[in-house]
Amino acid sequence: MERGLLWLPLLVAFFWLAWQGSKEYQKLEAYRTWAEQFERAKYDIYAVIGQKGNDITWGKPTPQGPIKLETFSLLDVQEIHFLVNDKKVDIENPPQKGSVIELEFIFSESSKSVRVPFTEIPLAAEWGKFLQRFLQNLQKA
Repeated sequence: MERGLLWLPLLVAFFWLAWQGSKEYQKLEAYRTWAEQFERAKYDIYAVIGQKGNDITWGKPTPQGPIKLETFSLLDVQEIHFLVNDKKVDIENPPQKGSVIELEFIFSESSKSVRVPFTEIPLAAEWGKFLQRFLQNLQKA
């Protein structure tokens, strides 16, 4: 009986981990279906983002599919900032560590901005570089 009581917490932890894994797998599958409509897309635990032409769509991943989706045009964006811990950093020389990682899109016709969260600095830097080049090409045309 004592051995059974010792194993019970491990059994509960195993089932909890299996349940969490199942939820994350459902999120990934829902994202995969959602991402098919985009030319370029990204998934992480904080946000999904997709680019199709000049439009950027982002939202929060859930097992049922992305929610709180917002779409904006890069034609309306004036600048893209790479933020780590709420401070603007150089996208070419990103810091090694940071707890709050975001790309901030500053719009030209309003004081509104959109911040898209990321979990990894290198992934955010890669997206930021790509979108900044894309924005520069749009502004030249």
